[in-house]
Amino acid sequence: MAISFSAFGAEVEGFRVWTDPEKTRAVLDLDDTSEYKLFTLEKPHRVVVDLKGATLSTQLDFIAEHAGMISNVRHGQPDEGTLRVVMDLQSQVDIKSFLIEPTGQYGHRLVIDMYDAGQRPAKAPARSVKTLAADNRDVVIAIDAGHGGEDPGAIGKGRTQEKDVVLQIARRLKTALDAQPGMRGVLVRDGDYYIPHRERYEKARRERADLFVSIHADAFHNRSVRGSSVFVLSQRGASSEFARLVAQSENSSDLVGGVSLNDKDDLLASVLLDLSQSATIQASDKVAASILDSIGQAHKVHKPHIGRANFMVLKSPDVPSVLVETAFISNPTEETRLTQREFQTNMADSIVRGVRNYFYASPPPGTWIAANRDGGRHIVSRGETLGAIASQYSVPLSSLRAANNLSGDMITVGKELVIPAG
Repeated sequence: MAISFSAFGAEVEGFRVWTDPEKTRAVLDLDDTSEYKLFTLEKPHRVVVDLKGATLSTQLDFIAEHAGMISNVRHGQPDEGTLRVVMDLQSQVDIKSFLIEPTGQYGHRLVIDMYDAGQRPAKAPARSVKTLAADNRDVVIAIDAGHGGEDPGAIGKGRTQEKDVVLQIARRLKTALDAQPGMRGVLVRDGDYYIPHRERYEKARRERADLFVSIHADAFHNRSVRGSSVFVLSQRGASSEFARLVAQSENSSDLVGGVSLNDKDDLLASVLLDLSQSATIQASDKVAASILDSIGQAHKVHKPHIGRANFMVLKSPDVPSVLVETAFISNPTEETRLTQREFQTNMADSIVRGVRNYFYASPPPGTWIAANRDGGRHIVSRGETLGAIASQYSVPLSSLRAANNLSGDMITVGKELVIPAG
């Protein structure tokens, strides 16, 4: 297999490799565009890149733990005026490549994606009504750690990278969610690799998530700015995504709110999309407000209201989605806190409280929370014990503990208890 593209000569200034669950990605940093030819060889398996008129100004090194299916990389000069880069592989691969124009801190890049032969990812299966209706299922929260891999995100004055601290917070958030009865966290990214924005919320849909939470760390040129923020999709972002979905509905097998669009006429597809997206936006607003209120009880918030922005990761048409800026990594004090276990755990716990409060107020039908939160609420009075309250409502003491995430029988006056259904 060989692929040729035309451009100009360049100098190779960097070489990076990242691996995610679906592919290994190699990136050549260039100072300009370059004509290149890409092909694979067997016995042994290799990917070969010939760059016309290119020169090399860096070592072709990579970190072994990120190398995936690449076992070695080397370079040579098959003829005058051609730089050849060879990646030795562990097995046969399918390849895809593309050139990226300079953006942000990055210059020109040649990106080569390698998939196990015959294992290129198919279009994500959508959520189905049948699987969502399972009795007493867990509420599923997809947790998206922003950036990753070749995209470090914001970088603090102390060189802390956003991609690292948000992954740590995301993992703590999953642990805290999994400890809640009737709730389950799913990590969108569980390693140092990059996932394109739209693929992040598509993974949430594959997991049949009830909520998508994207974790980030903010940055600003004024290093004194600090505090947490919670964002939802702006109306402009929602409108642009609505237009894209309507335009694609004829050839799409996606389900929106559990309804297939590919057998509907344009008008009906548009109406169904509008209904689904409107409900999703309303739910996003409510859960964002709940999370912001919970964070504000334990941490400083940047602004006392929900932010609205055109973030791609928030554009799922049928999964309520919020983005949490946990702190300003550009603020030296908050940069330090972002690296600390105590702050990460407290932030995760704050997000869990907000999520839990939202789902106990609006539980999806067929979930454990919907079945167990209907017994009512009870405010603890002076002199009451957990055992006596369980007897009063004729519920098992173990169920009362589980519904309120209690490890023992200690309760405080004024605490509001969820009384599970008998």
